[in-house]
Amino acid sequence: MRAIAVSEYGATPSLMDLDRPEPGPGEVLVKLVAAGMNPFDWKVADGDFEGAVPVRFPLILGQDGAGVVEAAGEGVDRFRPGEQVYGSFFGAPRGLGSYAEYTLVRQDGPIAMMPAEMIYSRAAAVPMASMTAYNLVGAAGVDEGKTVLVVGATGGVGQQAVQFAAMRGAHVIATAGPDMTELMLDYGADETVDYAGKDLFDAIDGGHPDGIDVLLDLVEDADGVDRLSRAVKRGGVVASLIGQADVEGLAGRDVKGINFRNEPSGELLTELAGMIDAGKLRVHVSREVDLAEVPEVIADARRGGARGKTVIRL
Repeated sequence: MRAIAVSEYGATPSLMDLDRPEPGPGEVLVKLVAAGMNPFDWKVADGDFEGAVPVRFPLILGQDGAGVVEAAGEGVDRFRPGEQVYGSFFGAPRGLGSYAEYTLVRQDGPIAMMPAEMIYSRAAAVPMASMTAYNLVGAAGVDEGKTVLVVGATGGVGQQAVQFAAMRGAHVIATAGPDMTELMLDYGADETVDYAGKDLFDAIDGGHPDGIDVLLDLVEDADGVDRLSRAVKRGGVVASLIGQADVEGLAGRDVKGINFRNEPSGELLTELAGMIDAGKLRVHVSREVDLAEVPEVIADARRGGARGKTVIRL
């Protein structure tokens, strides 16, 4: 099967011809139609999580995907061949991922039936970004009447976080440039902040001198999170998606710090599918590419500035 993989940590991802995996007991073989791209994918391949995340080489990149159940292993009773599914197919310990024509997942893993009216390329963009945003907003205690700043709002997780925070009745401030302002407002943001060439703290402090309740930071380093946290009220929450919150230092100022870790599940994917079918949750796919284009697209994505999700056609 065709797949985008690396032969060692730090190698440039390339198109390879690898053996198709076969499902063992409790496993589902999925023929993927589309895969969603996330920064986590190439960070694993770069070795950023070496020692924490076991891998096997050659390592196929990717986790998000949508496709059709091709076969089921012994004991599988939740899914049948021919069913349309989507999920997180992270299989680095076995060298498997979603940037491939086929992949495996356990039937009790983060896999569910696809949203009824969604096409594969949209469904593949949902899993990790939406599950992460849903759980992050919940962990931060976002609720009705609270003022929430989402930093990194135009990326995949950020766009979903804006929607989930708005669903909970929060007053949402989203960071966005002029090209993304309309989309952020359409997704439920009450206001946007374009801080290109400006200091974001000054912009927030000037508009909200009494402070905000929750900071959801998806992109800033430790210094950036620390400065922005000064805009958070006593009793508020600072949640960093990339582990940059100074939990002890924030506690000394009566602010709760969270270095968030996501817990994906099939049950949550089923719940998200219901939201999508009901028209309550949307996903913005900014780009679709073919498998052979992926190495070049990864090189471009490393420069940042995401504007929604990139999806691979398989």
